[in-house]
Amino acid sequence: MPAQPSGSDAAVDAIDRSFHAALARFTGGISPAALALAFADWQLHLLASPGKQASLAGRAIQNASDLVDAMVPRHAIFQPWSVIRPPENDRRFTGSDWELPSFNLLAQAFLLTQQWWHSTTIGIHGLAHSNAAIADFALRQCLDTVAPTNFAISNPEVLRKIMETGGGNFVYGLHNFAEDWQALLAGARLRSDQTYVAGKDVAITPGKVVYRNELIELIQYSPTTPTVRPEPVLIVPAWIMKYYILDLSPRNSLVRYLVESGFTVFMISWKNPTPEYRNFSLEDYREFGVDAAIAAINSLRPGQAIHAAGYCLGGTLLSIAAARLARERPDCLRTATLLAAQTDFTEAGELTLFINESQVSFLEDMMWRQGLLGTAQMAGAFQMLRTNDLLWSRVVRDYLVGERAAPSELMSWNADATRMPYQMHSDYLRRLFLNNDLAEGRYQVNGRPVALSDLHMPMFVVGMLRDHVAPWKSTYKINFLADADITYVLTSGGHNAGIVAPPSEEGHSYQVLARKAHDPYLGPDEWIKRAPSHEGSWWTEWTRFLAAHSGQPVPASLPAGAAEKSAPLDDAPGSYVLEQ
Repeated sequence: MPAQPSGSDAAVDAIDRSFHAALARFTGGISPAALALAFADWQLHLLASPGKQASLAGRAIQNASDLVDAMVPRHAIFQPWSVIRPPENDRRFTGSDWELPSFNLLAQAFLLTQQWWHSTTIGIHGLAHSNAAIADFALRQCLDTVAPTNFAISNPEVLRKIMETGGGNFVYGLHNFAEDWQALLAGARLRSDQTYVAGKDVAITPGKVVYRNELIELIQYSPTTPTVRPEPVLIVPAWIMKYYILDLSPRNSLVRYLVESGFTVFMISWKNPTPEYRNFSLEDYREFGVDAAIAAINSLRPGQAIHAAGYCLGGTLLSIAAARLARERPDCLRTATLLAAQTDFTEAGELTLFINESQVSFLEDMMWRQGLLGTAQMAGAFQMLRTNDLLWSRVVRDYLVGERAAPSELMSWNADATRMPYQMHSDYLRRLFLNNDLAEGRYQVNGRPVALSDLHMPMFVVGMLRDHVAPWKSTYKINFLADADITYVLTSGGHNAGIVAPPSEEGHSYQVLARKAHDPYLGPDEWIKRAPSHEGSWWTEWTRFLAAHSGQPVPASLPAGAAEKSAPLDDAPGSYVLEQ
C-alpha cells in the first residue's frame, strides 16, 4: 500500500497547485510548460536539420519570386490568386474586393507566409507529431492576429464602409465595443448573444418535467399525433452546453420533428453545476444522469425497450451506460444513436493538441482551486480552435465595420454555456482523452471494465464532414469497436450546424451506408467512396431507422411524473436550463 503523504508534503502540493491555478488566469488555462516543451522540441530538431533549413530557405526565395511575378503581370492583365488561393474553409478573403490587385497581393503574401510557417513544422525527422502539431497551432494563432482582414487600412470591406458612412462606422463600432466591455465587466452575456431566450424563443416544444434529481431534469414532450411508436426515444445531450441545441425554434427543432413524426421523446436537461458539485465524477454523471433517466422511463413505460440517443459528450456517456446495460440488461435498449460522439480518442481533433500530462495536470490545478471549469475557460478553448470564425470575424464586423451580425439561434445558444465540476472533467480528460480507457477496455463501471464490443443493438451513428470537435473519422471508429449492425451517416456541416439540419431548409446533404455486424470492416476512406450521397436532411434517415426498429403505433398518452406516475413537476423547459 503506498505511503500516505505527510502534512508537509500536502502543504507543498497545495502551494504548487495554488500557484498553477493563479498562473492559469493569465494563460487562459494553457500550460506554459507544455507549450515550452513543444517549441523546444521543434526548434532543437529544426536546428539539427540543415537539409530542412536549406529547403525552407529555397521555398522562401521561390515564394518571393512568385509574388514579384504576380505584381508584374504578363500582358498587363492582373490575375487574382495566381500564386496561392485561400483554403476552402478560410472565408476571410471572400468577396470581389479581395480580387483587386493591391488587396489580392496582400492576401496572397499573407497566405504564402502562413503556408511557409506551416512547412517549418512538418517533415522534420525525430520531431514528435504532437509537439509539431502544437507548434503549428500556436504559430497559426499568432499569424491570425496580424491577418490583413483585421486592420482597417488593409481590409477593403472596412475601407468601403468608411467611404459610405464618412467614418461613421467607427462611431458605431466604438459604441458596440463599449457595450460589450460593460457586459464583460459585469459578468453578463454580450447583448448580441441575448437575442434568443430559452423558454420564450427557443426550447418551446410543449412538454413536462417528469423526473428531477440533483443532476438532471427529465422532460417528456407532449404528443402531437393520435398514435405514437411504443418505444420511447431518450436523448442525452452534452452537459458542456444547454440541451436546447436539439430544440431551437420550431422550424429548427429536432425534438419537435421527432414528436411530429409519431415518437414519444424524453430529453435530459443537465444542471448547471456550482462549486459545491466539485466532487461529482464522470460515474456520477452516468449514474444520476443516463441511468436515472432510463430508470424513470422504465417506471413510466414498463416493459418497453428504449431508443437511446446521445449528442457529443452525451453520446460518449451513453456508450458507457449502454455497454454496461448490454451486459446486465440486454433488452433495455432497442437501438443506440450517437451524434458527433467519440468513443475512441486517439484522433480526436485539435482538442487533443494540449491533452498531455503537463496540460491535464495544469487544468486540474486550475479546476481544483475553482471547484469547476468555468464558462469563460470553456468558451476560450473553443474560440482558439476557430479564431477566424468565432473571434476575429466578430471583431471586424462589430468594431471596424460597426455592424452587429444578424441574430442567430446557434450563436445565442453557443453563448449560453455551462460549467463543469472539477472531478468529472478531470475523469473525462484523463480516462478518455489521455488514456483512452473506453476504447481499450479499461473503463470501469461499478468496479468492472465495460467493453464496447458488448454493444449488439442496432446503431445509428452520425458524423459531420467539417467537425472540428469530433472529426468524422474519429466517430467512425465505432465500426470496429462495437459488434453491432451500424448505419453510419456522414452529413454536411460542422459540429453544431450539421446537427441542426431541418428538412425544410435547403443546402443539406449526407452520405449513408449500413453494415451488418458480421460484414468485413470497411475503412473510412473506402466508406466515403462507396456510400451513396443524398440531398436533404439526415433527420429523415434517422426517423426511418427508428420506425424500422419500432413496433406498431399505439394510442398516445400525456406526460406523467415518474414517481408512481404522479403529477409532472414543471412545464418544459424546466428550471435547470434557465440557470446561469
